[in-house]
Amino acid sequence: MLSTSSESISIASAEKNFGRTRALAGINLNIQAGECVALLGASGSGKTTLLRSICGLELLDGKDSKVALFGQSLQTGGVLSPEVRTLRRQTGIIFQQFNLVGRMSLLRNVLTGLLPHMPLWRVMSGAFTTEQVRQALQALDSVGLADYAFQRASTLSGGQQQRAAVARALLQGALILLADEPVASLDPESARRVMQLLKQLNQENGMTLVVSLHNVAIARQYCSRIVALRAGAVVFDGPPAALTDTHLRDLYGSHSDELLIEEVHVPLSSAHRDIPFPL
Repeated sequence: MLSTSSESISIASAEKNFGRTRALAGINLNIQAGECVALLGASGSGKTTLLRSICGLELLDGKDSKVALFGQSLQTGGVLSPEVRTLRRQTGIIFQQFNLVGRMSLLRNVLTGLLPHMPLWRVMSGAFTTEQVRQALQALDSVGLADYAFQRASTLSGGQQQRAAVARALLQGALILLADEPVASLDPESARRVMQLLKQLNQENGMTLVVSLHNVAIARQYCSRIVALRAGAVVFDGPPAALTDTHLRDLYGSHSDELLIEEVHVPLSSAHRDIPFPL
């Protein structure tokens, strides 16, 4: 059973090295339940490594490195906790590449979010109950994709596939959603819809959202807190208004151009008209 700790994520002395490259340099970070946090940084700043460490896909280095979710240890000193499977079931992660099986229907791709909750014999047979199919259809409807449920995933646009990946995490019952550059490969309109959807999940369902971005304008528009990384270390942690363009240039120098990309502001109220979200 998960703790009722107000901290969804607690990271202490997080270090990670890939050969001679230091990806994480002793990061300490606490994220409260229901927060919407942007991990900002140029390429190679450590954003992806940190996200993968939070869900246990990356093992940290150093005996003092720790990650806890909901007050329970996920990994300590590079060793996963016996409770890792339970904690992972409460943590959804979506990637820039969508990770959908193109030849499978959208519905079946979303249903794979239930696999961690199913007994091995049912996983092997690929059999889903009528109730599970109903829940998957409801998740697809929540992201505006119910009409595409039986269409092959490969026939859909990038933005639609990314929203399907969000539906899969939603069906999984995740309390924490980690999004690794979820809009980097999308056109501006698809990126807007995906970010609006993620923000709605955070605001309406109370889901803790941590999203890595390399666009400061998107981070300012959709997130209430920005954690900026450089060379594997936290160089800024605060509200978006405090991270001015001047401050950004001081932190990143010539790399700040990679982060200062124009973004058209669309009020969040329009998200409720664009994408129904009944859950």
